[in-house]
Amino acid sequence: MQPFSIRLATEKDFPAIFLLIREFAVFQKSVDKVSITPEQMLADKELFQAFVVEVDGIIVGFATFFWTYYSWSGKALYLDDLYLQPSVRGQGMGKGLLQSVIELARSRNCKKVRWQVSNWNHHAIEFYQKMGATVDGVELNCDLLLN
Repeated sequence: MQPFSIRLATEKDFPAIFLLIREFAVFQKSVDKVSITPEQMLADKELFQAFVVEVDGIIVGFATFFWTYYSWSGKALYLDDLYLQPSVRGQGMGKGLLQSVIELARSRNCKKVRWQVSNWNHHAIEFYQKMGATVDGVELNCDLLLN
């Protein structure tokens, strides 16, 4: 097991996070859906928030998130993406990233953390269930692209 550290991302991390976002899109077989650029991330730096995990000073994973509010439950944190490079999986880094997100949500008095997982990603579903999450399999995503 490699030693690693987890911290909040800064602007200087955006290029590395962008490359990992592209890797994640390849894994999801959705590269054509990635329209973000490092420049846009920088322009949106007030909204773009993430934790990164580093091994020997190299970013090998991330968890992006944003604050939201649900009419049925109240203040929440939405985990947008969590990704680790395949070579570092199974070493506790994913668990550490998710725990960092959960701890941040608790510290801000959120009522819940919400995220989505692809129904074909059985490994991720099992991981999230082990972490105590409920995967309902009921709700579907709706996107309305504005460009």
